[in-house]
Amino acid sequence: MNKVMSLREWGLLIALSILWGGSFFFNGIAVKELPPFTLVMLRVGLAALVLLALVRLLGLYMPREWRIWRAFLAMGLLNNLLPFCLIVWGQARIGSGLASILNATTPLFAVIVAHLLTEDENISVNKLAGVALGFVGVAIMIGSAAWSGLDGNLWAQLAVLAAALSYAVAGVYGRRFKVMGVAPLITATGQISASAILLVPLALLIDLPWTLAAPSLTTWAAVAGLVLLSTALAYVVFFRILATAGATNLMLVTFLIPLSAIVLGVLVLGERLETRHFIGMGLIALGLAAIDGRLLKWRRVAAEDPDSFIGRDI
Repeated sequence: MNKVMSLREWGLLIALSILWGGSFFFNGIAVKELPPFTLVMLRVGLAALVLLALVRLLGLYMPREWRIWRAFLAMGLLNNLLPFCLIVWGQARIGSGLASILNATTPLFAVIVAHLLTEDENISVNKLAGVALGFVGVAIMIGSAAWSGLDGNLWAQLAVLAAALSYAVAGVYGRRFKVMGVAPLITATGQISASAILLVPLALLIDLPWTLAAPSLTTWAAVAGLVLLSTALAYVVFFRILATAGATNLMLVTFLIPLSAIVLGVLVLGERLETRHFIGMGLIALGLAAIDGRLLKWRRVAAEDPDSFIGRDI
């Protein structure tokens, strides 16, 4: 398990943050005409069909062992069903900004859970300092308005925190698929398919989607973006990073998602960056560097023996 991410892994992490950051844009369009659970059902259900078709197109086969599908169902529960439901319930009672800040505690939970449940992802001072810097950076980027209502609905805030914990546990739990010999594409397909099995009945019971008006083409285009980019492709990247970089490094994407969402807003919607955005980005960059450890190692080696550092690849 890599302790320090390679440039390729950092590139995949940034790509994942863009894919998931774009989901806010797609959700913002689709939720105007579709209720939350129906939207989630379409997102995971159609993504499962896309990935299953891709698996067959590549001449691959889904595993048939119950132990693997049991793990897929557990992963779908931890990584989709529980956090999706908790966040939807929580965001109905608190602001989205506060929910985003609370969700940014995912890496902190990941550091703790990985330390307790794994042997090779232990807590370090660098990791804790990096998580703290990243969390503060996210809070500053989102702005002080997000903190309004912090003393409001306590249960809603706890629900979003529980969702963050569920994501962290899912990240650690998902490591087993590499040990089981399941490839990232098959893992992504199995997890999304299991999530659809769990979510479809829930959406049918709660939203009664057959009673809804037909969505517009714009909404269907947003759903397509959610399905193809923010779900199908995103989870292939997710499990690729998890297989090589570990759960703690993977959860850093939570810090990058708000950054990606803001940058996409500037590039696509013509929004303007404020001073707090640049301050937040700087703190997130420092936090990521501390958790990664590469720059700290570079500084230590350079200080101890400047001559031996020249030309070395750290």
